[in-house]
Amino acid sequence: MKRCLDDVYPDAHCELDFTTPLELLVAVVLSAQTTDVRVNLVTPALFKRYRTAADYAGADRTELEEYLRSTGFYRAKANSVMGLGAALVERFDGEVPAKLDDLVTLPGVGRKTANVVLGNAFDVPGITVDTHFGRLVRRWGWTAEEDPVKVEHAVGELIPRKEWTMLSHRVIFHGRRVCHAKKPACGACPLAKDCPSYGTGPIGFEEAAKLVKGVEKDHILAMAAPR
Repeated sequence: MKRCLDDVYPDAHCELDFTTPLELLVAVVLSAQTTDVRVNLVTPALFKRYRTAADYAGADRTELEEYLRSTGFYRAKANSVMGLGAALVERFDGEVPAKLDDLVTLPGVGRKTANVVLGNAFDVPGITVDTHFGRLVRRWGWTAEEDPVKVEHAVGELIPRKEWTMLSHRVIFHGRRVCHAKKPACGACPLAKDCPSYGTGPIGFEEAAKLVKGVEKDHILAMAAPR
């Protein structure tokens, strides 16, 4: 299944736009309860206005909330981002640390956020257990664990460490494009022959093909088409 994911999504990547570790950290915090697409609409202006941790720490709350309003829960997110900036300035000289143990001490940063930052900003392998990842690895029978940390460790024992970050991207891509929560596109899934949950969604190719999303749709369908 892992080899098939490699073939289906060779170019899988973090779908949040960023150019620095700080930008990625802020983007991940903002992505809670909203989509990466929505965050990417907000961050160009935000990152232009707030360039350093000190900028966030000293932000005018009302102004910052306006930048964040369309992401939802904007007051709480403004609190998180300002607190994040202050903690970075006070404890890490304004720089985003490159260690998990340091990252998870920051306000609003858990293991999921830390692993995204480590894997994509610092090339430190990490498994990102978001809702898609947890749902798919349980659906596939890779683990029965529900707790994200336990899922992270269980899957980490199955896959070589150097591949953790790309595995995370590929599983998340598959969850967004094919293996949907309520109606997975089983009949148009390249992983179907190895999946213990095959049949959870429609198994007819034509019906399932309509459920496949994303710019990779043609590639996915070509790999899954009946031969």
